[in-house]
Amino acid sequence: MDEQTKFMREALAEAKKAALIGEVPIGAVVVHDGQIIGRGHNLREHSQEAALHAELLAIEEANQYLKSWRLTGCDLYVTLEPCVMCSGAIINARLDRVIYGARDPKAGGVASLYELLNDQRLNHQVDVTEGVCADEAGTLLKTFFKAARKRNKERKRQRKALANGNQA
Repeated sequence: MDEQTKFMREALAEAKKAALIGEVPIGAVVVHDGQIIGRGHNLREHSQEAALHAELLAIEEANQYLKSWRLTGCDLYVTLEPCVMCSGAIINARLDRVIYGARDPKAGGVASLYELLNDQRLNHQVDVTEGVCADEAGTLLKTFFKAARKRNKERKRQRKALANGNQA
């Protein structure tokens, strides 16, 4: 197994942790000198805090590990293309490289909607590799959202049945 796949599998393990607690299954790890120094998975729903994305949690842990806000010499592996907010944090943290799995056509800030990490107008650019373990990352997300839609449909059906029963 190559290094990119090895570290993306660690990010996927983080994504699975998120799914287990009902979060959108996105995971991230920060790697420095071949060692994981930051991990994160989505915690937005659990915490009800908008900024608790996997990437931001992994970056924060890496900052603490290195005792620096600058993450030069570090790579971020994330299962889904980072959003605009996370792309801004990646640039500000001065990460060298981002490796991600699946594209995010609705919120992607790296390639799908915007190309923030390579915008020459900004003070830092980041090397990007996309598509590492993309099928597995995409399947995790599709499975999660399919189950969520099914739960929502069942809840609506139950509410409707209760409402009809209460009208009698």
